Amino acid sequence: MTATTAENTGGNTQQPAPAGGHPQRWIILGVICLAQLTVLLDNTVLNVAIPSLTRELHASTSDIQWVISAYSLVQSGLLLTAGSTADRYGRKKMLAAGLVLFGVGSLVAGLADSTAQLIAARAGMGVGGALLMTTTLAVVVQIFDDTERVKAIGLWATVNSLGFAVGPLLGGVMLDHFWWGAIFLINIPVAVIGLIAVLTLVPESKNPQGDRPDLLGAVLSTIGMTGVVYAIINGPDQGWTSGTTLTSAAIGIVFLAAFVGWELRIPYPMLDMHFFRNQKFTGAVAGAILVAFGMGGSLFLLTQHLQFVLGYGPLEAGLRTAPLALTIVALNLTGVGAKFLAKVGTPVTIAAGMSCLAAGLAAIAVLGGDSYGGMLAGLVVMGVGIAFAMPAMANAIMSAIPPAKAGVGAGVNGTLAEFGNGLGVAVLGAVLNARFAALVAVSAASLPAALAAADSAGEKARIADAFSSGLETSQLVGAVAVLVGGLLAAALLRRAERAESAGATAPGAFPTSPEQP
Repeated sequence: MTATTAENTGGNTQQPAPAGGHPQRWIILGVICLAQLTVLLDNTVLNVAIPSLTRELHASTSDIQWVISAYSLVQSGLLLTAGSTADRYGRKKMLAAGLVLFGVGSLVAGLADSTAQLIAARAGMGVGGALLMTTTLAVVVQIFDDTERVKAIGLWATVNSLGFAVGPLLGGVMLDHFWWGAIFLINIPVAVIGLIAVLTLVPESKNPQGDRPDLLGAVLSTIGMTGVVYAIINGPDQGWTSGTTLTSAAIGIVFLAAFVGWELRIPYPMLDMHFFRNQKFTGAVAGAILVAFGMGGSLFLLTQHLQFVLGYGPLEAGLRTAPLALTIVALNLTGVGAKFLAKVGTPVTIAAGMSCLAAGLAAIAVLGGDSYGGMLAGLVVMGVGIAFAMPAMANAIMSAIPPAKAGVGAGVNGTLAEFGNGLGVAVLGAVLNARFAALVAVSAASLPAALAAADSAGEKARIADAFSSGLETSQLVGAVAVLVGGLLAAALLRRAERAESAGATAPGAFPTSPEQP
């Protein structure tokens, strides 16, 4: 049996699923979405807890960014290896292992008593998160056929939005009644339920002839991304031309370059760089990073806007971010996004979705500075854009990679999402800090500390206005980046589709089996 045949039939001793997909595919989809929700709840709950962590752990803005980014960076570096490992040793096994590791990491994080311990625990949780994020999408691709896959991926993507909706609300309730550590401990029962369901219902699937894990590639990519993002986060505080910032950026660039070189020369790369010759893959990659950039960065800014500028409490802030996620959930559960994609095609869907996401960010920046009314309109428009763009790009990425590499394809998609999210927090947070520091001369590392050090009501008002101005600038920068990147991604995808329809072989066309060209 060839590797391709093995993969298409589950790659193990189980009988191939009947035409139309696995007979229990919708129940299995629900199970793996529950597992994925465990990861997503943690990230969104954490955003609502930013002010609490700032006060109770005396955390600076950079500390908070590292609490968020440590998880994303570790996960991003391990996703490709986790996907390859799941293909080789079994996706069910890796999904169960991810739930166990994530639950243990949540326990450690919930009991941490310093930012250093919390950052370390979050990095550890990233290992479990990497296993979860790769295996969930890989299983979806394996159990659904072409006729239902887009709809299934849309529902899978909807869980991301459900996490955005439920997370802030759950976080607000928890912070109103318990200490901040409870936001991590709440992950444990969800992980236990998910683990029982996975072991009971999810079928094992693997490709026994899959590639070996690329451990050196994982190390190089993790160090490279950490160096670059560290420079971005610390640039405003230490200076963009300081030795620390430049050294960190240089280390990141060198290690990322070494990662690319290593992947090009080994027979079993974690990420086959020849994929980037395919315009469909490249366009989907660009769009996926920027959607995650816009979502991660905007949520990081929104929670601070609602609590620090508009004066809402954690629960009130969580309730007011819900329209973004609820719009996405409503559109995907009703199948509007999948129908729109089927009618107009991937390029138009992505262009429309990214334009709406950018318009929503801009609306929040311009109209939401003084009241929630203007922000509400922007949140709804952002939700429409994400509902259209996210499933379309996930499907484009998965369809551009050979089926035998479903785990690796899921790793690529997850890596882009996590890297984009971490980059959004780092870049837009850096813009906020730089703008804030340029408008007011304060030595404090966060807004609450700056307000506490102010000598008069007038000075406090100037500091608050400067912070609000920094938020507006950051959101506008994010809107421009998302719009330009989205239009570029759509253009690349349109060009690739035209080449395919003309019967031409796209550059870097992939083989039909997992062996390297």
